[in-house]
Amino acid sequence: MNTLPGTKQMLLHYLHDVRTALRWKCEGLSERELRMPRTSTGTNLIGLVKHAAGIEIGYFGETFSRAWPTPDEVPWLDDFDDDPNADLYLSADESSRGILDLYGRVAEFADSTIADLPLEAHGHVPWWGDRGDVTLHRVILHVITDLSRHAGHADVLREEIDGAVGLIPRATNIPDIDHRAHVATVRAIAESFPQESRP
Repeated sequence: MNTLPGTKQMLLHYLHDVRTALRWKCEGLSERELRMPRTSTGTNLIGLVKHAAGIEIGYFGETFSRAWPTPDEVPWLDDFDDDPNADLYLSADESSRGILDLYGRVAEFADSTIADLPLEAHGHVPWWGDRGDVTLHRVILHVITDLSRHAGHADVLREEIDGAVGLIPRATNIPDIDHRAHVATVRAIAESFPQESRP
């Protein structure tokens, strides 16, 4: 008997894991910590979750002619002409709890698209222009890749805030070592090279 999961099950497994990772990186932090920009381009933890929600609404909604049921709660999806970063930070009247709750509902919406359509279902990504004809299979892979990149961003941001690290709650994937000693070793090796050296 074949007990291996089917392709759609495997794709959903990885999609669910990356969503879990993004939300987990926000746990236990204050509103201020979640909103604070932590890179020179303004990347912040809760902004990554808001961005992920927009990604999934677009790719699992509009691409397959499925409308997000309450467009008035995501006005920032139409604000890109006024603010091209509207989906990457929370305005003063948005709350982190509200965005995390929204992302939970977006995940259900996206999962229903995946459940209702075959992997070969055809869609069109309007913002891709002429190359926008896709299958559901391709879209799921694209979204997993995109969200995984942002989960990696969230990983680094969270580590910088309070040292918390890990892949997902059930499997942190972090060796139990003396990280200070490891950092010292890596730093010493790096500093042994001339500063002007280029690969």
